[in-house]
Amino acid sequence: MYQYVLAIHIIFVVSWMAGLFYIVRLFIYHTEANLKPEHERLILQKQFEVMESKLWNIITTPAMVLSVSAGLLMLYLNPLLLETDWMWVKLGFVAGLIVYHVICQNIISQLKRGKYWMTSTQLRFWNELATIFLVAIVFTVILKSAIDWLYGLLGLMAFAVVIMIAVKIYKKQREKSK
Repeated sequence: MYQYVLAIHIIFVVSWMAGLFYIVRLFIYHTEANLKPEHERLILQKQFEVMESKLWNIITTPAMVLSVSAGLLMLYLNPLLLETDWMWVKLGFVAGLIVYHVICQNIISQLKRGKYWMTSTQLRFWNELATIFLVAIVFTVILKSAIDWLYGLLGLMAFAVVIMIAVKIYKKQREKSK
């Protein structure tokens, strides 16, 4: 039974992450539509609202609920997992990812009300935070206690710095091509 629940967990984690990655891309395009002429901007923003709503309500949030539910069922089926340090580290990262999900829900609500409190560049940085959570969770689960936590944390921070530098470089290239 545990293996079936694990398979379901992995499937819905992949779906959840895909939804989180794509929703923030939609936020970026939605925000950048403000730079278009009014007629075009109104059409684009209305379309982005529809796309965001469908992605969020049909794919991303149900995938999160099923992913978390399967994870909790795995812990119920194998409670010894809670006696391992790596599982608590993973659960901490998952809690962070759930907070990220809730903040994305808030961004959807704000965009619907016409409030754009993040620039497209800030949203690009925001998008990379989901990548950092994904990398942290996967490495924690795969390496378990084989990794020294200090080196793991330093590696994660270095990875985050590389991603942030890449976003900055991309921004400069976009500005040059305009």
